[in-house]
Amino acid sequence: MNSRQMVLATFIHNSGAHPGGWRYGADADQHDVDHYVRLAKTAERGKLHCYFSGDQQGLPMIKGRDAYAATDYAGKLEPTTLLAALAMVTSDIGLIGTVSTTYNEPYAVARRMASLDHITKGRAGWNVVTSAGNSEARNFGHDRLMDHDLRYERAEEFVDVVKALWDSWEDDAVLRDKASARYFDPARLRQLNHKGRFFNVAGPLNVGRPPQGHPVIVQAGGSGPGRALSARTADLVFTAQSSKDKAVAFYDDMKARAAAFGRNPAHMAVLPSVQLLVRSTEAEARAAQEELLHLIPDALAWATLQMQIGFDLSDYGPDDKMPDIPLTNGGQWVQQELVRMARAEDLTLGQLAKRATVSRASFSMAGTPEQVADMMEDWFRAGAADGFSLSPNYLPGGLEDFVDQVVPILQKRGLFRTEYQGDTLRDNLGIPRPAHAQMGHEPDLWA
Repeated sequence: MNSRQMVLATFIHNSGAHPGGWRYGADADQHDVDHYVRLAKTAERGKLHCYFSGDQQGLPMIKGRDAYAATDYAGKLEPTTLLAALAMVTSDIGLIGTVSTTYNEPYAVARRMASLDHITKGRAGWNVVTSAGNSEARNFGHDRLMDHDLRYERAEEFVDVVKALWDSWEDDAVLRDKASARYFDPARLRQLNHKGRFFNVAGPLNVGRPPQGHPVIVQAGGSGPGRALSARTADLVFTAQSSKDKAVAFYDDMKARAAAFGRNPAHMAVLPSVQLLVRSTEAEARAAQEELLHLIPDALAWATLQMQIGFDLSDYGPDDKMPDIPLTNGGQWVQQELVRMARAEDLTLGQLAKRATVSRASFSMAGTPEQVADMMEDWFRAGAADGFSLSPNYLPGGLEDFVDQVVPILQKRGLFRTEYQGDTLRDNLGIPRPAHAQMGHEPDLWA
């Protein structure tokens, strides 16, 4: 039995991670909560650590009417609302939701995530994103996306304020002492009075300290500022890596960065994203991959590539090679990885478009249950990952195949647990509960 075991999360894209996934297999209504209930229960049956719901606060900017019509972007439920519903039908699995620091305020996010942690009895997590598209900016009164590095500077302060607000109340502040008519102890409530570069927040929060102290924090930035934010604040780091060697380099860099911030690197798990496809034979897996690939219209692949690299390819064709392009203001890590892939493998833009649309710069693990388990074990033992963010190509069948066929193999090899170990997400991740930070002063609300 291995002492070190994998952390496994499932990243739920609408109908699956593959752009052709909504056309493959069983039909799934993304506005029907029962679709997500089925997925959450499946993930919990497999003893996965987390169910992760991503988000964008607007439709991505994909060029072309026909290309847009081929996407499944129309069905995107707001994550924390959805997760509150899933909390009622699950009891152990962590529930992680995406909330942007660019188009929210710290007090609102602190309250929302503290509430979710209470509702889930300590199973909530916050995926911190800075947003990466102009469509979101236009939905919040801005002409364009805030500059990349400025978004991360804002996010740094945002996370600090949210964590401080979670510490407004000490753990034992609420007394509910009927005899003394004291619902809480005023001496155990602190007012923040934060005045910073981006935010002025008085506090205190009107929700008691979350069961986990702080809900689990997740981050997935791959740029320099993104890595710095993750290393300083994140409990889980999601990443897209196209090869094991690149994943090892990223893993080592993130662990070193965490140590440089005075953190125990073991308390920050790095989870590369992998696209999953499980079949009984290798030939069946290859055939399924080909079928899924043919379900992506060429117009969608071409438009998606332009969105991902942040560059207009109107003057180029699918037989051309990657031109020199400026650094995007959006998701820089994905752009740089796709440019590197095109150059290293001498791909045409048409070839890259199909690859990029399918992989989103992640690694694909397709094959028999044993082959998928072998690939996961190889990465895990090579120091490329503490576990994985699992993105099935299609849903719900892709997740069910993994839970029913791959998880038992990982468990038999001692690489994955057979039961949940604790009551909270932090317990199950083996991440300590943060001590209450003594800061601020007694509120002046009653002065």
